[in-house]
Amino acid sequence: MTQYVGQAMPRYDGIGQVTGTTKYVDDIVLPGMLYAKCLRSPVHKGIIRHLDLSAAERTPGVVGVLTAQDVPGQNIYGASGDQPVFNPDHIRYKGERIAAVVAVDEDTCMEALEKVKLEIEEQEPVFDMFEAMKPGAPIVRPGTTHNLHEYMPGMTTRVIKLGDVEQGFAEADLIIEGRYQTTQQDHAPIEPHVSVAYLDPANRLVIHTVSQCLYFHLSQLVRVFGLPMSQIRYIGGTIGGGFGGKNDIHADHVAGLAALKFRKPVKYRETRREDLRYSGKRGVFVMEYKTGVKKDGRLVANHIKEYHDTGAYGGFSAYATEKCGMFASGPYWIPNILVEAKTIYTNKVVSISMRGFAIINGQSTMEIQMGKIAEALGMDPWELRFINAWRDGDMGASRYIVRGAGALEAMKKAAELAGVQLPAHLMAMSSRRR
Repeated sequence: MTQYVGQAMPRYDGIGQVTGTTKYVDDIVLPGMLYAKCLRSPVHKGIIRHLDLSAAERTPGVVGVLTAQDVPGQNIYGASGDQPVFNPDHIRYKGERIAAVVAVDEDTCMEALEKVKLEIEEQEPVFDMFEAMKPGAPIVRPGTTHNLHEYMPGMTTRVIKLGDVEQGFAEADLIIEGRYQTTQQDHAPIEPHVSVAYLDPANRLVIHTVSQCLYFHLSQLVRVFGLPMSQIRYIGGTIGGGFGGKNDIHADHVAGLAALKFRKPVKYRETRREDLRYSGKRGVFVMEYKTGVKKDGRLVANHIKEYHDTGAYGGFSAYATEKCGMFASGPYWIPNILVEAKTIYTNKVVSISMRGFAIINGQSTMEIQMGKIAEALGMDPWELRFINAWRDGDMGASRYIVRGAGALEAMKKAAELAGVQLPAHLMAMSSRRR
């Protein structure tokens, strides 16, 4: 290992990328290939009252259509197992897939989609998660009575507790409060979501994917296709940018269903416009902090109220909310922590993972809070952080024991790179001891 540690290693795929010879999924073209495009909901919320695809099917060059009835397995996928491949009835967000047209080229698909007769009884949507939590708010999920995710039956708040936060506040010399929000963000990879599917000579379904997590997605696809894993060849590894956005399925299920039904190679890809409008996003987080601190800068209590907008379906959001709450106090030793976190449904696109998934959302807001605390104390922000930084043996919010702490060493290096001369007593501090 010594020949690798601390060394700059060449990327195994670097040559192909810089010379333009790397073959991405969208570069795959097969003889007789068909193309798919999806009919998407033009409204944010509503009930499908009528869907007539007959004129689209009669369009010259169209091979056929796909609806929920063409799913041989279960019409469901996603990290929370609650998203339909094709929504047959209750629309939850604008752009949700209703059906697909398969044709000899994409232009023909688009021509056919214009002929579809679709009637949706539009309903009132809700976009703000705080409005969604109010009594009488429009319900996002049919058959439910509220818009809060339940971590267990009846439990809509995820609580993470360390020590006694009220006792900590009683011991504090100063209490600082702050409310911070991160906005919805898009991944915008160079290669939008795309998939190519076909049947090989052994009658196995082959899917070329841009997935960032092959086996996790394969476990969802076997349910959709009604096939055992042994009947699916799932080929990936070359991704034209992902940043977490390709941790969710966007194209594989559509291409795979089309290949199974029409027994020909099928490519399904989102345009840049579709990707920006309808693919999953990093969802909004709102963090409310109440932090107790001693005059010497020691943090003694942190009460965090966390709110996360999951969009129309669950996705990874319950996991993300919990993960964010675990690390929302930053890499600092605080003996008393209380996190109360909620995941809220709205009529937006689904919230999914993005770089620093769910950790950066809380870490960044805690750092803003730390700056506010330092200002209130009249203390150097470096000093405040060095005093409270984790050492080995400290305990995190979920009562995990910190091992291999490195915040102090990282801050020393950051100061060096920024040209900041830290005082000797800070430079003498180590993560190995307090």
